[in-house]
Amino acid sequence: MDVSRFKGKYHSASEPVQGVLLLEFNRPPVNAFHDDMWIELRAIVERISASPEARAVVLSSANEKTFTAGLDLTAQTTLNDTDHLDPARKAFKLREHILDFQGAISSLSHCRQPVIAALFGTAVGLAIDIASACDIRLAASNTVFGIFEVNVGLAADIGTLQRFPKIIGNDSKVRELALTGRKFLAGEAKEIGFLSEVVQGGRGEVIAAAVEIAKVIAEKSPVAVVGTKHLLNHSRDHTVDEGLEYTATWNMAMLQSTDTSTAMKAVLKKQTPKFPHLSGSGEAKAKL
Repeated sequence: MDVSRFKGKYHSASEPVQGVLLLEFNRPPVNAFHDDMWIELRAIVERISASPEARAVVLSSANEKTFTAGLDLTAQTTLNDTDHLDPARKAFKLREHILDFQGAISSLSHCRQPVIAALFGTAVGLAIDIASACDIRLAASNTVFGIFEVNVGLAADIGTLQRFPKIIGNDSKVRELALTGRKFLAGEAKEIGFLSEVVQGGRGEVIAAAVEIAKVIAEKSPVAVVGTKHLLNHSRDHTVDEGLEYTATWNMAMLQSTDTSTAMKAVLKKQTPKFPHLSGSGEAKAKL
């Protein structure tokens, strides 16, 4: 896999295992997000989504102590840039900005490949938006979480209040954390269902654990993996009956894949199957 096309000014990329892309935030000192960083993130994730060589993604940080401290409060100029506008035009401008920002983080959910968040150190504010948009979340035992937006005078608006409640399924806990803006640790995050696993250690240990999961996923049929993520996302947002009908429509095509017979034969023979890449262009956008 040519990982150079997934690197940017604020992101680094590597392939620790064949088919697994490790994408890391890389804006010292604390990976605080400004506009250029989230715009770059969206462009990279959309390139990943269209890349057939990438079978699974691990999202983490190149910083040794911080996943992300959230929004760069010193670089938010949108409000000031609209001071000359009347309230209605200012509102439209702000809405457009917020929707673009939301779209950047939602690209992680829309990405064809499963995205595994490897969290550690400081993971507050926007970090919750980002992690909530990922498919699987692991955290190092030293991780400190927080839905901090209320502490700086706003309601979280990039996805936490929409995705976090569906992930943990505890309305009271969601409201407590979002309304108090208090910190919570990795143990509590796992207890409430936000995390799959707490990994003892720090950055190195949690990335290694995430890569191991990604390696297992990368060895599966890409037709099955992409379909599973897509159908889970659909089911999350629709009724059971709607989900079943949609799945029947999806699989009436996908069950004709040679991956199905290859996988079944390998199981019977107790062999490890090999699957070809999905077709796709690294420059095209692929949204299912």
